[in-house]
Parts: sequence; structure tokens; C-alpha cells
Amino acid sequence: MSADPITDDVVALLARIVDRFVDSYESAAAAQGLTTVQAKVLAALKEPLPMHRIAEKLKSERSNVTGIIDRLEARGLVERRADTRDRRIKNIVATPAGAVLARNFQRSLGFAADPLAALAPPDRVRLRDLLQTIVGPEA
Repeated sequence: MSADPITDDVVALLARIVDRFVDSYESAAAAQGLTTVQAKVLAALKEPLPMHRIAEKLKSERSNVTGIIDRLEARGLVERRADTRDRRIKNIVATPAGAVLARNFQRSLGFAADPLAALAPPDRVRLRDLLQTIVGPEA
């Protein structure tokens, strides 16, 4: 622990938030008949993505992602499409059914949104800005 009790409190609260988020994420994914990693893939497919980008987003090996995509494809939730600029690259695209499932999944993540609704809009903006400062810019 640090010598600063405020920092200790913040770290402990963040740990509790992460635990609640993980539990909520797992429950929401299971309610849609998905594993958590399948839900993460569908949520990431706001645009067509090549497999290596999905692997980067998941911080996973490409070989693991292939199996995940295979299972989602077998369920008709994603499809592989040749890239328009380089046909050697296969982009993963959510099918209409996959997009609906992803939306339903994201809407069922009440844990993240419900407590924030209790904060006034300026407080939510401040919290967002503080968290963005901690996280840093997206790569």
C-alpha cells in the first residue's frame, strides 16, 4: 500500500468497481448465450476488423482468436469478408444477427450505466475526464 490513504481508498474502490463490472459482464454475456470473450469480439465489431486487430484488442494470440471467430461464425453471428484494398486480408464483420446480439449485450450492462445516472451531468463529465487522464490516450 502507498503512504497516501486517499490513494489507497481510490485503489480499493477501483478494485471493487472492476469486480462488479466483471460479474456484470459475465452475466450479460451468458444471458445472450455468449462467453465473455465472444461478447468482447462482438462488441468490438463496430466496423470490419482483421483478425490481428481483434487479437490486439483482446490482448490474445491470433490462434486463439481464430477459434473464437470460428465459433461465432458457426452461429451465424460473424462472417469473414475479403478486404476491399487487399483481398489477402480477411475482415471479420458482424452479421445482422450478431449486431443485434451485441446491442442487446451492451444494453444489458446495467452495472456500468445505472450508478452513473445518479451523478449530475457535470459530475459525469468530470469523472470521464479524470478517468481519461488516468488511462491516457488510446493507441
